[in-house]
Amino acid sequence: MNYIVHSVLVSDGGDSFRIDTANTSYVIGIQDGLYLGHFYYGAKIPETDLSYKTAFAPPMSPVKTSRELCVFMDCYNFEYPGWGTGDSREGALKAIDSNGTSRVNLLYKGYRISSGKEPIPGLPSTFAAEDPVETLEIDLQDPDTGLSVTLFYTAFPECDVIARRVEVKNEGGHDLDLQRVLSATMDMPGVDRQGRPFELLTYHGTWAREFTKEIRPIGFGRTGVVSICGKTGNRMQSFLGLVSPAVSQEQGQVYGLQFLYSGNFSSMVEKGPNGDIRVSMGIHPEEFSWKLCPGETFHSPEVVLTYSDAGLGKMSRNFHDLYRAHLIRGKYKDKKRPILINNWEATYFDFDHDKLLSIAKQAKECGIEMLVVDDGWFGKRNDDNTSLGDWTVNEEKLPGGIRRLSDELSAMGMKLGLWFEPEMVSPDSDLFRAHPDYAIAIPGREPARSRNQLVLDVSRKEVRDYLFDSIRKVLESADIAYVKWDMNRHLSDLYSAGLPSGRQGELMHRFTLGVYDLQERLLSAFPDLLLENCSSGGARFDPGMLYYSPQIWTSDDTDAYERIRIQAGAQTLYPLSCLGAHVSICPNHVTGRTVPFMTRGIVALAGTFGYELDITQLSEEDKAHIRRQVELFHTYNDLIRNGDFYRIASFADNGFYDCYGVVSKDKKEMLLTFLHVMNQPCMPNRHICLKGLAPEKRYRVFLVEESSGKEKKDIVCEAFGSTLMNAGIVIPCMYGDFQSALYHIEEV
Repeated sequence: MNYIVHSVLVSDGGDSFRIDTANTSYVIGIQDGLYLGHFYYGAKIPETDLSYKTAFAPPMSPVKTSRELCVFMDCYNFEYPGWGTGDSREGALKAIDSNGTSRVNLLYKGYRISSGKEPIPGLPSTFAAEDPVETLEIDLQDPDTGLSVTLFYTAFPECDVIARRVEVKNEGGHDLDLQRVLSATMDMPGVDRQGRPFELLTYHGTWAREFTKEIRPIGFGRTGVVSICGKTGNRMQSFLGLVSPAVSQEQGQVYGLQFLYSGNFSSMVEKGPNGDIRVSMGIHPEEFSWKLCPGETFHSPEVVLTYSDAGLGKMSRNFHDLYRAHLIRGKYKDKKRPILINNWEATYFDFDHDKLLSIAKQAKECGIEMLVVDDGWFGKRNDDNTSLGDWTVNEEKLPGGIRRLSDELSAMGMKLGLWFEPEMVSPDSDLFRAHPDYAIAIPGREPARSRNQLVLDVSRKEVRDYLFDSIRKVLESADIAYVKWDMNRHLSDLYSAGLPSGRQGELMHRFTLGVYDLQERLLSAFPDLLLENCSSGGARFDPGMLYYSPQIWTSDDTDAYERIRIQAGAQTLYPLSCLGAHVSICPNHVTGRTVPFMTRGIVALAGTFGYELDITQLSEEDKAHIRRQVELFHTYNDLIRNGDFYRIASFADNGFYDCYGVVSKDKKEMLLTFLHVMNQPCMPNRHICLKGLAPEKRYRVFLVEESSGKEKKDIVCEAFGSTLMNAGIVIPCMYGDFQSALYHIEEV
């Protein structure tokens, strides 16, 4: 007999636990009263006690015989494995005891079920919204070291997502040195329901080439994605996916895991000799150690997991729903963002008050709502060699300061935003001359520079206090509605003047905690502020950042052709509402490519939407395009921001065209985007089957015209949802590269 507490079920004997969402079940249990095992994660099932799955693998019990305990430890499907106990697979928790040994043997101690979900001290985390949630806590303990471990599981039923994290407490009598604390592991079969080996889905890249999708076989041994540069980085997303071979948007099993953290990470899969796999995710053990004194607790960052047996599209929508409802916070959580124009590609460092006003005036005439002043407004910043850390206004460029500019913008009905790079310092700055110890650098050694700048040690409270006070004074001096928070280099030369020699291994994690603390203080002081995170483009685009900023700059590459691929990768993991996307000038400043103005706008509509150009140099025709794009944004942004995303075709797969749609939650309307990227001889009409509509509803399909003025739509056809999803529609051939079209589908 089972009893149910909302989403958590416990077996009659209290030795098995099942966590349910709308469509999935997660089952764990206790072997012989000692070891916590992972029994199942997948499509929803009615059983809670799956202990029969451990009866034959391994064939010995740790209670009945200790003769082959090492074999048991090396074969058992652990839920959270320790270290040094005979399990040769990757462990989750390693701690150095006072005698120099590292064994951690975690035994089951007890459990609790509570309503709601507590925040994690100092870290981003998912939260309960209007619907109640339940949290299962399972306690493990190492009787030799006194380490106590609590595993936390919270189910978000409507999103089909489970959040996991770990707390490690020292209940012994002496200090322990934590060498690794992973947030989640999972031992599971290495094959899908059809017996086909799972493959590994990851996203990699570099500057201007973020979010490149890769699916590869999982070979024996360990493979995965990592970052050890002090942030998540643009080289690898911390996401990890296990997918059926030939997975598609609608077909195949998918396990997706994402790490709510913005520092070093390890996302690994290990395949053992029997073909089973161990999945693990957490802070990368390299450059990590943590001194845990008696009575102290270490809190791990959170991992969110989802399962789909309906392909990648369902996984995407699960994550999108979770982040929009249970991670993004603040004034702009469910609100349309202002359309902005950023002056960077318009002026770079060469601007003054009058130039900015001329951009703002013409932008206002086209319907743009905010001017963002990028790098160069502070200190003596006329190039990228100086003044980072000196957050005072350069009045040679801006006489009367930010206040004068803000007042004049307000008078014309425009908002003001500012660029900051708080974590950086220029050696040629007043801050560095006064406090060289504020920079991360090894005493007596010349530190490596990048963009001729060093990284400030925000793990130190005095450094954070200086930065907060400096930024606060600027934001209080004028009506500033938006901050772009940039971070343009990796960490190196690791040493903190604020830590003793025995605790230098804590710097990387403390740095990330310091960034979170700074952003939390900023938002608490300015709750109406719109914060957009950025790091050399998308080099810190991760769920941890979404907790503080509802949008993140996706890439410095604003070429619409490149953005189709970049945004396709980002859209798989993140809601469109958080993807920073702008229309830029052509030839594009990164690639030199030219794309029609309207297509550039349609690509940027699948994001936050804005402009990155000198509007004063545009033709009247291009300004008319901007006015039309602004109309489209206001008409469709609520749908784009809140609807369900469906990828229909991928340019990365077919080499010619891209197509995706956003469907309202009530299934009453859809916005379909078609991008004819590359031309081909004898180019055909495109046959497109829609997705996500209600089969029984009848819809009218409109082509949204590109001409300026009140929104114009031509009727294409009228049909039931089932017809549109199976028989589809025909999109006429388009002449030339980079052409585009929008279709609006409405319930009749």
